[in-house]
Amino acid sequence: MIPFAAAVEATGAEVLGGADAPEWLRVTTDTRTIARGDAFLALRGERFDGHDYTHKAAALGAAALVVEERAAAVDGIATLLVADTLRAYLALARVARDRYAGRVVAITGSAGKTTTKELLAQLLAAAFGDRVAASPANENNEIGVSKFLLANANDAHDALVVEMGARHYDDIAPLVAAARPDTGILTNVGEAHVEIMGSRERLAHTKWGLFSGGAAAVLNARDEVSLRRAPSLAERPRWFAATDDERISTGGRTTLLVGTGRLIEIDDDRETELSVDVRLPGAHNRANLAAAIAGARELGVPLETIAAAIPGLVLPKGRYESIALPGGPRLIYDAYNANMSGMFAALDAFAQEAGERRIAVLASMAELGDEAASMHERVGERAAGAVDRLLVGGAFADELERGARRAGLSSERIARFASNDEAARWLESNARPGDVVLLKGSRVYKLEEIVEKLRR
Repeated sequence: MIPFAAAVEATGAEVLGGADAPEWLRVTTDTRTIARGDAFLALRGERFDGHDYTHKAAALGAAALVVEERAAAVDGIATLLVADTLRAYLALARVARDRYAGRVVAITGSAGKTTTKELLAQLLAAAFGDRVAASPANENNEIGVSKFLLANANDAHDALVVEMGARHYDDIAPLVAAARPDTGILTNVGEAHVEIMGSRERLAHTKWGLFSGGAAAVLNARDEVSLRRAPSLAERPRWFAATDDERISTGGRTTLLVGTGRLIEIDDDRETELSVDVRLPGAHNRANLAAAIAGARELGVPLETIAAAIPGLVLPKGRYESIALPGGPRLIYDAYNANMSGMFAALDAFAQEAGERRIAVLASMAELGDEAASMHERVGERAAGAVDRLLVGGAFADELERGARRAGLSSERIARFASNDEAARWLESNARPGDVVLLKGSRVYKLEEIVEKLRR
């Protein structure tokens, strides 16, 4: 909860019905979950306008309203009239953050941010127990970050882990201004959303906004953008990387996860090595784990505590999720979202899977701009070396097939699907017990429908 007076000051609101104002505000944006005494903030969306629900909110017991329209005010209810309710939501979240005494870690990147967030939350829980909160699912925009901070920036938590996403140029900086992270973890800067951002440099600038508030930087030692931009930071970063057996020299503090059994921490002239038991599939998830370990170390979690927690770590739902079908193939569902680096990572991990045959169902990627066709061809090429059979679909199915054929996968081993129903039928007719099937593609293609149909 935040003080009413601080909310007015932060939002620059005109107060209507001030005589009825509560001393404290507990902010909500959903009348379906409103509780008596809450402050209802009216957001606008593509399919709704919260201003249409202010009278309902009042009838359900709202003690205050935050609105853009004077006409949405309700007699007898204190109202904060603001220019933009979304900006006001972020401003109120900043009030909550300013009153919070714990640590805040923010995570962004083109790939791996949700997995890194979940792994970090599990590592922190090993040290702080249930006094750790992480933003749910991928609620990583202005609304999600504001909601999370307002609900969790309180004395019940010692650490908050906040995921920050960007779909437009310079989206990260406003989230940072609200959350004021002590530590920022940048997983990587790839090609995701480059079509919307306008260029790779604008994308890099947006992601680098993570450090616009002075957060201690945790950076990927394999990321070209981070290596190039690190000298601009006021303080030296902590680096992380997952390697097979080679050492990576950054000239500073570094967390290295070597294979699945060694954790090395380098701090200037000091080096510490521990044995670990990493059970997460894929090199990309080991990189995510290295990022999470480095983040946990920034918050002072002992290496020994981290090493003890590693065997029990689990991936978030929808990330390289293994699903057994009785009497059928084993599915690996990794279609929460997709960009080129993520597709490569999933295919590389899939190439190591044991099975009678490896079958990949690849839908297309989205928001890649002018490079989309060439990127899909490169994914097709990568798939050719990882699979026995390939199903391709989506807007860039031609390019996926072209790349696979160019890399040597014969046309007889490639099939097309125009819908998830068609892909499911193909698998029902052709996949056998002992096969392993990868489902990977952009979220827009809803490949989870294939899982649902095969489970029936």
